[in-house]
Amino acid sequence: MRFSNDMDDEYEKLFRRLNPPRVVIDNEACKNATVIRVDSANKHGKLLEVVQVLTDLNLIITKAYISSDGGWFMDVFNVTDQDGKKVIDEAVLDIITKSLGTESCFTSSIRSFGVKQSVDHTAIELTGSDRPGLLSEVSAVLTHLKCNVLNAEVWTHNMRAAAVMQVTDEETGSAIIDPEKLSRIKELLCNVLKGSNKSRGAKTVVSHGVTHIERRLHQMMFADRDYERASNDELNEKQRPNVSVVNWHEKDYSVITIRSKDRAKLLFDTVCTLTDMEYVVFHANIDAEGPEAHQEYYIKHVDGSPVKSEAERQRIIQCLEAAIERRVSEGLKLELCTVDRIGLLSDVTRIFRENSLTVTRAEVATRAGKAVNTFYVSDSSGYPVDAKTIDSIRQAIGRTILKVTGSPEELKPASQESPTRFLFGGLFKSRSFVNFGLVKSYS
Repeated sequence: MRFSNDMDDEYEKLFRRLNPPRVVIDNEACKNATVIRVDSANKHGKLLEVVQVLTDLNLIITKAYISSDGGWFMDVFNVTDQDGKKVIDEAVLDIITKSLGTESCFTSSIRSFGVKQSVDHTAIELTGSDRPGLLSEVSAVLTHLKCNVLNAEVWTHNMRAAAVMQVTDEETGSAIIDPEKLSRIKELLCNVLKGSNKSRGAKTVVSHGVTHIERRLHQMMFADRDYERASNDELNEKQRPNVSVVNWHEKDYSVITIRSKDRAKLLFDTVCTLTDMEYVVFHANIDAEGPEAHQEYYIKHVDGSPVKSEAERQRIIQCLEAAIERRVSEGLKLELCTVDRIGLLSDVTRIFRENSLTVTRAEVATRAGKAVNTFYVSDSSGYPVDAKTIDSIRQAIGRTILKVTGSPEELKPASQESPTRFLFGGLFKSRSFVNFGLVKSYS
């Protein structure tokens, strides 16, 4: 049996080498988008690889047609840049060709441009119950243990939280290799994640491997079963994606139809979840040219069968709803850009916590010595963020460097001056700025 499996693997490798992927990029076929066609030998996960490359290049997929019936994979994507224009940057087009074309056969399976392929940092993965101030507590522990957060992404959904953080040792500026320190980090962070909630587990994993952060967050939250809703969940059904699953008996497929508000990375989030659930997409049609996105998938499980039961059908619906909702954030969007320093994330999130703001999602990045962070925050009590709270934070960081770019009328009016307005004055100096926008974000 082992010999047979080895032979199958070698045959598959030979087949792919003899039939290398072919990428055609056409800027003339469509009036308002670049058309990318990918033809290659098929394998499970191939669709996710292609979508991940396009997504990591910050391209917007407005339409897609996918067909992978039989042993061949044929995809057509209509894409634009962030400004809604055709992709004409030669460097980007070259990356697409190399990543999805012939050269992709001879490179690592991780072809993501959101990933640093090095081990100059330590990756920390966290899952646990969400609560106000959690990110502040986690970052305070890391600062206490002399860890510098280079990059991080934090998602919360359905009362659960997950984070992937890339950190370095403050003393060496590189990955943490001391076994005692690594053990201490895991112990303290696990205690923070557990908090007072003993009914749901908390998990901390430390590694030095290369990972795609958003891909990993989907896997972590799926494994944590964030898709399981409480019986008293009162979320308005109109706010949820419309997901249906039916069986097409004549063709032996299950057909998934998804209607939701369009946003960046929507296709990536959906395909991630179908791949993690071990479903194969044989055909698909994607239309996201308007404010609403329509996705249709013809699938089977990797064992070759369509959906077999009502329980399986409901699980698919719940998991796809969760995949789309994880990246949807309501509340106040804060963008921070400043010179990076040890403890910066801890200081910023402490200010949020002490002003009764809770972080619902966060993206933390370090670029050329600059901290470029985005936070989505809401009032811990669930009410609209109070204008005097914003005033207090602006005073703390500095009015000249802190701007409110959203709709001020959507804030709860301030009835009086905040008594804590000078509490953190001058913390960031004039070299920092924070950009506020009150939005419902789908990006």
